[in-house]
Amino acid sequence: MVVEPPATRAGEPAGVPAAGSQSSGAPVRTVSKSPTRIALARLRRDRVAMVCAVICAVYLLIAVFAPLLARIEGQNPTDLHQNLIDEFGFPTIGPTGEHWFGVEPRLGRDLFARWVYGARPSLIVAGAVTAITTVVGVVVGLIAGFSGGWVDRALSWLIDLVLSLPYLLFAIASSAVLVAIFGGAGGASADQVASIRFVSLICVLSFFGWASLARLVRGQVLSLREREFVAAARVLGIPTRQVLFKELLPNLVAPIVVSVSLALPGYVVAEAGLTVLGAGLIEPTPSWGLTISAATTYYRADPLYLWLPVLGITILVLALSLLGDAVRDAFDPRTRR
Repeated sequence: MVVEPPATRAGEPAGVPAAGSQSSGAPVRTVSKSPTRIALARLRRDRVAMVCAVICAVYLLIAVFAPLLARIEGQNPTDLHQNLIDEFGFPTIGPTGEHWFGVEPRLGRDLFARWVYGARPSLIVAGAVTAITTVVGVVVGLIAGFSGGWVDRALSWLIDLVLSLPYLLFAIASSAVLVAIFGGAGGASADQVASIRFVSLICVLSFFGWASLARLVRGQVLSLREREFVAAARVLGIPTRQVLFKELLPNLVAPIVVSVSLALPGYVVAEAGLTVLGAGLIEPTPSWGLTISAATTYYRADPLYLWLPVLGITILVLALSLLGDAVRDAFDPRTRR
C-alpha cells in the first residue's frame, strides 16, 4: 500500500499546509501495489538488469532473424567454399566483405552464418527445458506439499531419486540409446539422427531439471497450507485444484520466477557442454558447442574460429546470470538495491 500526499501549490514548501486549508480534511490518495508490481518496479530501476535484458533481447532477435542476417551477408551456413581453403585445410582469407567472420577451416563454411544460426539451438533448448521443468516441478511440488501422507512420501522419494542419479553419465548414455530406439537399425539419415539428438537432449535435461524446483515448491507449500486463507478455502468447500492453482500458486510467483531466471543460463551451458562432449547436438545442426569442439584443433592457426562461439556463450550466460540475480534481489523484500 503506497500513500501519496496531496499536491501542494507552486512556491509552497512540502509538508506545510496551505493557508485556509484544514490538514485533517486534506484528501489522501492511496495506491495499492502487489508485491509483484513492486518487484518489477525495482527491477526497472536496476540499470545492470536493464542492460542485461537488452542483451538477451538482442540474442533472441539474432536467433529469430538468423536467415535474414545470413541473407544480408549473402551466405548460407551449409555452403562449402573449398576454393578458400588451402591443401592443409586452413582458410586463405580472413574476415572480408563477403565473409564477415571468415570461413571455417577444412570445410570452408561461412562463420558468420554458422554463428547466427548457432544461437537458435542454445535458446530453443534452454527455453524448452526451462518451460518443461517449470511446469512439471511446480505441479509435482504443489501436489506433494499439499496432499501429505503417502502421496507426499512417494513424490518426495521420486524427487530424491532423480536428484541422486549421476546426471552426466545418464546424459551421455541416453542420447545413444534414444538414437538407437527411434533411429532404427542404421536406416536413419543424418538429418533424422540430428533431429533425434536434438529432441533427446531436451528430454534428458528436462528429466534431470524438474526435481530441484519441485523440492523448492514443496517446501513453500508446506508452510503455506497451514495459513488461514487455505483453511478458509477448505471450509468453504473449494475444490482442491482451485486451492492449488488459485490460492497457493499466486503466493509462489517469487520463488518460481527466481528459479526460472537462474535456470536459463545453466541450460545454455549444459547444451554447449554436452555437445562438446559428444552427447549433445551433431552435424548438420549449426551449434556453438559443435563449433567449439571442432575449433579446438585449429585454435592456434585460426583463433577467431574458436573465440566467436566462446564469446557468444559467455556474453549470453553472463547477461542471463546477472539478470537472474537482479530478479532474485527484486523479489526479495529483505534486499534493497
